[in-house]
Amino acid sequence: MMAKIEYDEDQQPNSLGSRVFTRLQNDILDGKYIAGDNLIETKLSSELGVSRTPIREAIRQLELEGLVKLIPNKGAVVKGLSVQDVKDIYAIRILIEGLAAKWAAEKITEEELEVLKETVDLEEFYTLKGDTEHVIKMDTRFHEKLFRASKSIPLIHTLSTFHHYLQKVRADNIRKPGRASETLEEHKKILQAIIDGNGELAEKYTTEHVRNASINLMD
Repeated sequence: MMAKIEYDEDQQPNSLGSRVFTRLQNDILDGKYIAGDNLIETKLSSELGVSRTPIREAIRQLELEGLVKLIPNKGAVVKGLSVQDVKDIYAIRILIEGLAAKWAAEKITEEELEVLKETVDLEEFYTLKGDTEHVIKMDTRFHEKLFRASKSIPLIHTLSTFHHYLQKVRADNIRKPGRASETLEEHKKILQAIIDGNGELAEKYTTEHVRNASINLMD
């Protein structure tokens, strides 16, 4: 049974609508709802323990995100991410994620660098242990910290959104035999370039990393 949305009496309607949107967005991206499924307001209202107003707000936002489509006499129908969407996102990541690494190498703070080192150490620990689920978490953490170290709000927003949209795809990719170890080695090379303050090399290794992930996924 779906867990209800928790909220207090002082919460603003927009805040609740935002939380419902996040829940439904994650459920679509995680595959709980697949292409062709109907999002029925009355059912969601009951399951989440909220009125239909925040449900409608969330569905409108999902439509703007391209994750659902409103169809006459059918209501909100899930579109999800298409294969082409995934290809497009990887193509864009190949073009811009290296730039985030380059700027991170130039602007990262000592505190941020220590967190990045710790993340790679934990990733190695879990990889050797064969704990894929924790490896996936460390992979996400590595990229999030890398984006934030770039100090570029547009890059942080764009790449964080892409990573969130690809959460299931990326997780499935890392679960492929041998990919976790490959990812670890690629992250180590990126980290070393950042430690050395070599932005050009950090950009090169990051671009190769994203390209390798894309090739592995399409294979």
